[in-house]
Amino acid sequence: MGGGAIGGAMDLLVKPGKLIIAMWHCERGGQPKIVNACQYDVTGTGCVDLIVTDLAVIEREGRGLVLRECAPGAPADIVKLTEARLIVDLWAARPAG
Repeated sequence: MGGGAIGGAMDLLVKPGKLIIAMWHCERGGQPKIVNACQYDVTGTGCVDLIVTDLAVIEREGRGLVLRECAPGAPADIVKLTEARLIVDLWAARPAG
C-alpha cells in the first residue's frame, strides 16, 4: 500500500484509494471518539473517507461529516454521541435512482 516501507500512518497520507475506518463510536466511559480536534499529534488530516462504527456510518464530504446510516437499535440521540458536527442526510431518505 502507498509509499513502501515508510510506515502505516505515512502510507495513509499517500491516499492510494478510499480509506474506510471501522471503530467503536464511543470510549468505554461514553465519551465520543469522533471529535472536533485531536488531543495528540497527528500525521495528517482529511485522510478518512468513511467511518463505520457500531452505531453509524459517517461519510466525509466537502461540506463536513455526513451521517448516512444508523445501526438497528442505535440511540435516537446519536448526533449527541458525536462531538464533531454531523450533517444528517441518511441514504435511506434519498429517492432511489
